[in-house]
Amino acid sequence: MTATLDRPVKKPTFQGVSGRRRFNDLAARVLVTGSVLLALVPLAWVLVTVVSKGLPALTSPTWFTNSMNGLSASASGGGIYHALIGTLIQGLVCAALSIPLGLFVAVYLVEYAGTSKLGKITTFMVDILSGVPSIVAALFIYALWIATFGFPKSAFAVSLSLVLLMVPVVIRSTEEMLRIVPQDLREASYALGVPKWKTIMRIVVPTALPGIITGVMLALARVLGETAPLLILVGYAPFINFDMFNGEMGSLPGVMVAEMNNPTPAGTDRIWGAALTLIMLIAVLNIAAKAIGHLSRVRSK
Repeated sequence: MTATLDRPVKKPTFQGVSGRRRFNDLAARVLVTGSVLLALVPLAWVLVTVVSKGLPALTSPTWFTNSMNGLSASASGGGIYHALIGTLIQGLVCAALSIPLGLFVAVYLVEYAGTSKLGKITTFMVDILSGVPSIVAALFIYALWIATFGFPKSAFAVSLSLVLLMVPVVIRSTEEMLRIVPQDLREASYALGVPKWKTIMRIVVPTALPGIITGVMLALARVLGETAPLLILVGYAPFINFDMFNGEMGSLPGVMVAEMNNPTPAGTDRIWGAALTLIMLIAVLNIAAKAIGHLSRVRSK
């Protein structure tokens, strides 16, 4: 009689990975890695080109301190100060209008809308706005703000058109962040007798705040480089103009458009310098978004 210890062990469930599965896994890794590298090639190419051609303009001592007022097309020198200020003003006004509107709509869709008809219509309209081209938003503001109401072309009209582009991004990002907040937190607050509006303000929104801030900053970075609203709603000015409601205003995309017809080396340097400055501005906003989101997470722990 065979002893118990001499009997064969049970056949293991895991038999190892077959050669065919290893080959398929390796092929998938190669395809995915190759696709990533292929997508990074044009991005790196663009970045290297813009940096190499725009860096000479940024190294000028007057680039960030002077405007181009009084300079001829072929004259070298000048700076981007007026355009940088104009871009920031338009972006800040756009953010001041878009962020509260986007936050309130997102809170309504997540916390109050449910399956109501108004909620479905709002979601549908947000989806439509997400795909609206910038030139369509600019033409709508032109028809409403300028042609119908009779207001002059201005930087404020540009900010209004940028609002149409920024609001759906803010709504979508905020909506996703609010849905990630566990429902248990809301129910625990309700069980303690806290009203719904205070639960949203004190628990739901602070919990989702890091992601909301990141989404808002990314949405702002997206609209700062739009050119169509500038071409339709306001002209380019080579000097500083702080009045949002009257006169032309400089901007970074406006510098590139204005210098496109300038065949001199000075015009080429200004185009690449403005492009690199815009990329740096957007990069700063993205880094700020990551930093603020990280700090918010640390404080919430």
